[in-house]
Amino acid sequence: MMAGKVFLFLLCLNVVSFAVFASSPQTCPADDVSSKCGASDEWEGEFFPGIPKIKYEGPSSKNPLSYKWYNADEEILGKKMKDWMRFSVAFWHTFRGTGGDPFGAPTKFWPWEDGTDSLAMAKRRMRANFEFIEKLGVDLWCFHDRDIAPDGKTLEEANANLDEVVALAKELQGKKIHPLWGTAQLFHHPRYMHGGATSSEVAVYAYAAAQVKKAMEVTHYLGGENYVFWGGREGYQTLLNTDMGRELDHLARFLEAAAAYKKKIGFNGTLLIEPKPQEPTKHQYDWDAATTANFLRKYGLIGEFKLNIECNHATLSGHSCHHELETARLNGLLGNIDANTGDPQIGWDTDQFLTDIAEATMVMLSVVRNGGLAPGGFNFDAKLRRESTDVEDLFISHVSGMDTLARGLRNVAKLIEDGSLENLVRKRYQSFDTEIGAQIEAGKADFEMLEKKAMEWGEPKVPSAKQELAEMIFQSAL
Repeated sequence: MMAGKVFLFLLCLNVVSFAVFASSPQTCPADDVSSKCGASDEWEGEFFPGIPKIKYEGPSSKNPLSYKWYNADEEILGKKMKDWMRFSVAFWHTFRGTGGDPFGAPTKFWPWEDGTDSLAMAKRRMRANFEFIEKLGVDLWCFHDRDIAPDGKTLEEANANLDEVVALAKELQGKKIHPLWGTAQLFHHPRYMHGGATSSEVAVYAYAAAQVKKAMEVTHYLGGENYVFWGGREGYQTLLNTDMGRELDHLARFLEAAAAYKKKIGFNGTLLIEPKPQEPTKHQYDWDAATTANFLRKYGLIGEFKLNIECNHATLSGHSCHHELETARLNGLLGNIDANTGDPQIGWDTDQFLTDIAEATMVMLSVVRNGGLAPGGFNFDAKLRRESTDVEDLFISHVSGMDTLARGLRNVAKLIEDGSLENLVRKRYQSFDTEIGAQIEAGKADFEMLEKKAMEWGEPKVPSAKQELAEMIFQSAL
C-alpha cells in the first residue's frame, strides 16, 4: 500500500513539473550542457557573455578586444578597408578545432559543447558561429559540409542532416551575412583513403561527386560567392602502385562535371582550387600555383577555375606566400586567400594566424596589384594554438589577424605614395623601354636582329640590382 502511495505521489509530481516546464520559455544558458538543453533544437542563450562587439579604437589602444589598425569604413587607395579585405570566419577551425594534434589529445572544451556530434549540437554551434561573426563585425563565413552537420550511415541521411542545419544557418544569417565559400570534406572518412576524384575505386569517385553536388547546392542556397576544391588526398604515397596519368585524367573529368553542374543550377560563384604540396599524401596533384595553372591549361579548365592561395601551403611547397600570390595573379587566377602562416621551425601545416607585418605587407602588395579579391576575400583558415584555451582567445586571434593585414594595407599605401620602390623597379628594366626593347616585348625581334645588336653594342654593362636599397625602402614603410 505504501509503495502504491509513493508511486502515485511521484506520478503527480511529474505531471506538475511537466506542466510548469511546458508553460515556461525553453531557454538555456550557453554553458548549460544538461540533457534537456543538449537535446533541444530551439536553443537560445549567449555564447560569449561579457565580450562586446569589437570596435576600432586606434593604434594607441591597449584593449585586446579592439581593432588598432582595421577600421572597416576607412577609405584607403580608393576603397574601404572592408572591401579590400572581405574577412571571413572559418567554421571548422573556430568551432570544430579541438587543439588535438598527432601527438596529443584535445585541449579545448568550449562551454556550449556537450561531447556529441548530434544534430542538436550542430545547431548549437551554428548559433555560436553567428553570434561570433556579429560581435567580430564581419559578414562572411566558410564551411565544410561535414563540419557543420553530422555525417550519416547513408548518403541520404547525411544529406538530410545537412539540409536541417543549413535551414537554420539560412535563418540566422539573414540578409547581411553569407558564405564566402563552401566545400565538401573529401579527406576525413575512411572511404577517401585513396582520394575522392582520384580514388582507384569508381564507387568512391561517384560518392565524392554526390557529396560535392550537395555541398555546391547548399553553398548556392546560402548565397555563397565561391566554392572551393581542396584535394587533401588527391595524390599518391608511392608511384609503384599508382597510375598517375589516369588519376589526373579522372580529376580533370571530375572538375569538368563540377563546372557543368555549377552552370546547371545557376550558381554564379567562382570555383576555386586550393594548392597544397603534401600532407596528408606524399605528393598532391595541386602542388603549388604554377602546377595547378598548368593542370588547368592542359585540360582546358583555365576559364572555369581560379585559385585559393593558402600562405602556409605556399611555404610547405618551398615558396613564399607572396610568390604564390604573384604566380596566381600573373596567370589571372588569383581568386581568394586563406590567411594564415606556418612556423619555419616546424615542418607541417600549423595554420597559425598571420601576425608578421612584413609578410602581411607583401600579401597586400599582390592584392592591391590585383585590384582586390572580390568576389573572393581573406578566409581565416587559422586555429588557436593548442595551449590557448579561453573563449576570449577566439576573438583575440581574429582581431590580431585582421589588424595585421590592415596594417599591411596601410604600409602598401605608404609605399605607393612614396613611389621609391616602384621607381627602383622601373629603372631596373628601363633598357627595355627603348625601341629594341619594345620590339622584343612585342615579339618582333628575331635572333638575326639580336645578333646584329649584340655585335654592335659589344660586352654589356650590367648595373646593380639595388636589392639592399629595395629592402631598405620596404622596411621603412613597416
